[in-house]
Amino acid sequence: MTLKATPLNAAHRALGARMVDFGGWDMPVNYGSQIEEHHAVRSDVGMFDVAHMCVVDIKGADVRGFLRRLLANNVDKLQVSGKALYSCMLNPEGGVIDDLIVYFLSEDWFRLVVNAGTAEKDVAWMKAKSDEWNAGLSITQRRDGTDAMALIAVQGPNARAKVWQVIPQAQAATAEMKPFNVALVKDTAFGEAMVARTGYTGEDGFEIGVAATQAEALWNALAAAGVKPAGLGARDTLRLEAGMNLYGQDMDESVNPLDAGLAWTIDLVAERDFVGKAALQAKGQNAQFVGLILREKGGVLRAHQKVIAANGETGEITSGTFSPTMQQAIALARVPKSVQVGDTVHVEIRDKKLAATVVKLPFVRNGKILVA
Repeated sequence: MTLKATPLNAAHRALGARMVDFGGWDMPVNYGSQIEEHHAVRSDVGMFDVAHMCVVDIKGADVRGFLRRLLANNVDKLQVSGKALYSCMLNPEGGVIDDLIVYFLSEDWFRLVVNAGTAEKDVAWMKAKSDEWNAGLSITQRRDGTDAMALIAVQGPNARAKVWQVIPQAQAATAEMKPFNVALVKDTAFGEAMVARTGYTGEDGFEIGVAATQAEALWNALAAAGVKPAGLGARDTLRLEAGMNLYGQDMDESVNPLDAGLAWTIDLVAERDFVGKAALQAKGQNAQFVGLILREKGGVLRAHQKVIAANGETGEITSGTFSPTMQQAIALARVPKSVQVGDTVHVEIRDKKLAATVVKLPFVRNGKILVA
């Protein structure tokens, strides 16, 4: 099978990146030291190729009404142009089709950024719902074709200063911008740039969208300004420390988002109906999504390991790693509702049952360790 390539593929190879198959995409896992890349983002600044993710533009007379029914979070929270919202898109059974960010640009134009592996499924679902509801919308994916966009995430405490150095036009538009907002910045050296104060690392920074033809020039300019390239390995340890879900690992179409720590993204209060609402109301929350810190030596926490509570009830690790920031094995886990923060549980690692402490997420945010 031929792997898909982002517009930055040649740049990664020129830097000597170790490339891997990531859901059918040829992506860099690291450029040498994954640990150094992780620490660069926590202490300085790093950048990630996220051009495998997909920008979807939805345009038409009643985009808001369409998204009000499509998404579990409520787009009526977006009343000022440039505001952004994190949401799940659910199936009728309440399972997670995808998690995404929606940006409000105007009443007839909302922009979504969806996950790489679900993009085709997502767009097909949106188009089917638009037809079913007679919404009459234009739904356009921007990952391929002549109008393709590419995304680069610049993350870390010095991210904003570095982006302003490379895209000075962005400073005026984003200097006072709060998290989960976006600006469309015109007349940059890379054409129009979408600059969003969002990310997937637990650090401050921007996710920048430019025309795919300009992506390599932007990447090289950021590198020349001292922004360290980082691969999928560091991206995973950073997001896990930040307690952020990964689609396909921590949740999918078989998972109730209330059991995946995503209740904060679900608006069950407003009177509006949305796909999956009735199922969520019927099922309710049946598990908790928590952090674990391994307290014994002899193993690393990994996905699918069994978690055993003191009362004998069981859960499962969904994501696990060794935290470079904390120097401890950590995990995200779905556990019984009886389990409380502070409890000791045991994790089955090969033929051992090792003790772990249940903690509230996140583990790390803005460079600070938040759990003991």
